Parts: sequence; structure tokens; C-alpha cells
Amino acid sequence: MEDTTLEAEPAVAAALFGDRIDLARAYTSDLARRGEELGLIGPLELPRLWSRHIINCVLVAPLLSPGTTGDIGSGAGLPGLVLAIARPDVRMILIEPMERRVDWLTSEAKELGLDNVSVIRARAEETKLDWPLDQVTARAVTALSKLIPVTAPLVRSGGEMIFMKGSRVQDEVTAATKQIRRARLSNVEVVELGHGVAELTRVFRATVD
Repeated sequence: MEDTTLEAEPAVAAALFGDRIDLARAYTSDLARRGEELGLIGPLELPRLWSRHIINCVLVAPLLSPGTTGDIGSGAGLPGLVLAIARPDVRMILIEPMERRVDWLTSEAKELGLDNVSVIRARAEETKLDWPLDQVTARAVTALSKLIPVTAPLVRSGGEMIFMKGSRVQDEVTAATKQIRRARLSNVEVVELGHGVAELTRVFRATVD
């Protein structure tokens, strides 16, 4: 039998979330309770929900600047809702095409009292915004070669892309050379977060010129 019990909260969680830890606990509990039923996470994710998902996402919070950040393909709210919890000074726009996920994101943000969250039902390439984003995030959505062209138009000049990627991120950067040049990205780097405290989080970071 596979273990499907919710992982105990890691000690590092309280330090990373600070006085927002109770909101993080509530969100994690809600996701554990309803995530499988709503098709947001698989049953095998519960034993690693904190370490692989919640902590993985909150490590990115210090990279955000006060302003407006869009989360592409927000899904279960990873990283969008986690970042909204950790950074109440950042306005998060969660962009998600699937209706039931949009319903979850909307209801969960309301349940948690996150007044810095708005949800848009759209694919990245169809998204219409009243103003450009200061930053854009995404996690486990698609390869950089596809992600960069559809997100670059959403970000203001001088804004940033902050994409959470897997262990082969450097290969993706190489494969996206043409798209990086075409989108006129600068300060392109891969940032590794969580050394010594959590599972390594890799982030592709670049400035949109």
C-alpha cells in the first residue's frame, strides 16, 4: 500500500512564512483535503505536499518585488496562492484556463481572505490585461522555448520572468536561445534556492527589456 497520509509540517515552514504560517497551514490542509477530488494533485503527493510543493514554492517569495505578478497556469495555486500568502505586498493575478481550477482558486483565495489575489480564466497567449505585469511566474507548465514567447508580451519593459523549473533547466535555457534573443531578455540566470534547508528549487530568471 502506498502511503497517502499528509506529510508533517517541516520545521522550516514557520521560518519561511513568518506571521503568515497559519494561512499556509490552512491552504495546505484544504489542498490535502480536496486536491485529489478536484484533480489538483494526485494521492501520492500527500506524503510530500509540504516539502515538494508548499516549501518549494515559498522559497521563491523573496525574488518577488512589490507590484503585480502574474502566475501562468496556476492550477492548484502552486506557486500563485503560496506566493500570495507569503507576500501580501504583491498583487497576484492567477491565470488558469480550466474552469474547475479557476473555481478552486477563486474560492480558496476568498476562504483565506487573500485580498491581493485576482483570478483570470484564460490561456497565457489569450490573456488581456489592463496594464502590463511587473513579474510573471510559472511552475511545471511547459518548456522555456514555449513559455517565453507567450509570457513576454504580458510583462512591462524592465519586468521579470521568474519560472520554477526542474533539474534540466540548463538544457531548456540552451534550447530556448532563439526565443530568449527574440524576446530581448537580459540578465538571464538560473537561481538555486533552498540549499541546506529544503529540496532544491531551481528558478529561471530574466529581465524583459
